Amino acid sequence: MLLCGLLCVGALLQPLTQTVQATSTKKTINWRKPSQQKAYPNLKKHPQVWIDVSQKKQRVYIKDGKKVLYTMYASTGKDHSTPNGTFHIQKERGKFFYNQQSGEGAKYWTSWKDHGVYLFHSVPTDQEGHFLKKEADQLGKEANSHGCVRLTVPDAKWINENMPVGTKVVIHQ
Repeated sequence: MLLCGLLCVGALLQPLTQTVQATSTKKTINWRKPSQQKAYPNLKKHPQVWIDVSQKKQRVYIKDGKKVLYTMYASTGKDHSTPNGTFHIQKERGKFFYNQQSGEGAKYWTSWKDHGVYLFHSVPTDQEGHFLKKEADQLGKEANSHGCVRLTVPDAKWINENMPVGTKVVIHQ
């Protein structure tokens, strides 16, 4: 009787254990879609907009004062290579780059430090502009970035096409 009770309880607990393990695994973020299912903010209505980057949470917050207008999934640099501090969106931006040395490129890049060195950009691509799925699937986690801030493709495009030069960028742990 005791053996049956242990086996029955064990059989009941096994699916429960598997369910808990499945829900505790981080889901892969769809880097092909915007981070949220709502419209990006209209910056004409938010002239005091600024960008808050949390390396701990791997998120980019578009804010007006203390109010969060939009939240984006992000990946910052490995080994704390993304600098903390207050910066500003710079004039340098483009649709695509490829770095022969690192063997990676990205789409929709926007500079925020050192005039083209530190960027917001899409998940990585190869030299032909094809996305590197293995790297892209790391979005939302610390990635193999060398200090840039990686975003979903639509989020990077929105920042590239809408964020004014001079917009404050605050990066912190």
